[in-house]
Amino acid sequence: MPNNIRTGVEINSQPQFYNHNKIWTKPFILAIIVVIILGVISLFTGVYDIRGQADGWDMFFITRVPRTAALMLTGAAMAMAGLVMQLITQNRLVEPTTTGTIEWAGLGLLTVYLLFPAPSLVLRMTGAILFSFIGTMIFFLFLRRVKLRSSLIVPIIGLMLGAVISAVSTFLGLLFQKTQSIESWFVGSFASVQIGRYEYLWLIVIVTILIFIFANRLTLAGLGEDVATSLGVNYSRLILFATGLISFAVGIVAAVIGNLPFLGLIVPNIVSMFRGDDLRSNLPWVCVIGMGTITFCDIISRTIIMPFELPVSLILGTLGSVVFIAILLRQRKLGG
Repeated sequence: MPNNIRTGVEINSQPQFYNHNKIWTKPFILAIIVVIILGVISLFTGVYDIRGQADGWDMFFITRVPRTAALMLTGAAMAMAGLVMQLITQNRLVEPTTTGTIEWAGLGLLTVYLLFPAPSLVLRMTGAILFSFIGTMIFFLFLRRVKLRSSLIVPIIGLMLGAVISAVSTFLGLLFQKTQSIESWFVGSFASVQIGRYEYLWLIVIVTILIFIFANRLTLAGLGEDVATSLGVNYSRLILFATGLISFAVGIVAAVIGNLPFLGLIVPNIVSMFRGDDLRSNLPWVCVIGMGTITFCDIISRTIIMPFELPVSLILGTLGSVVFIAILLRQRKLGG
């Protein structure tokens, strides 16, 4: 992103690099253990009596195992997307929800439904990924023409663009009577996840590997275009590559699960507060905490009004909103 995007942004929104390069530490191992415990709780949480029914263990492998695996993969994907976006924009308030990326993914899903009567999951994923990429690039290009005076302007612009795209999607859905086709996208939920309907989420592992391989270059990109270029990094190409990875992860999640707000905002900010912004050493932390956060929210969504189930996006959105406000207040306090 060019220099004018970073002009006037508060110091506290810039990446901070601490000497925390070790990954396998006692706190990290403890975090993994906590996530494993949450995963086990998720496996045995639900209305259906796994141990008391004849086909209980069949249902366990048909629904519970895929759901828990989907939670872990989705949590890692959205948290990573937020981490990369915050790094390359040098703004801690940026993530797919606050840049309009997720709304563009929804528009892509709707477009696929308009063009194909009964689209396959691959087609829906393709539409969501393509529109996520287009929307994210439009967001970046829009920022090129805006002289920022505050780090708060960036997410405000993204939220405004997202609201416009969401309005367009709603209008087209009502006009062509396709609202019911994408209704599940608006309420992100894991209730429908079962074997045969989540396997594409495993592609997120490839995204994770690629981000880890290019972590050092992405970290240099977070220092700014001039610094990255002087160190031999092709800044524009790297931004396109990072945008492609973000769009790929967000598009898959949007097609399979739906809208999951603020996860990419909560987790990277928590990690950055304690570990700075070294992408390579933070990535495992972000993945693990992302997994734990969404699994915890999903367990709450399944138990708070049993035998009914709330959409996990409702719990996640509530938690994310509180954290978002807390971060805004912290930014203001540090900036003052």
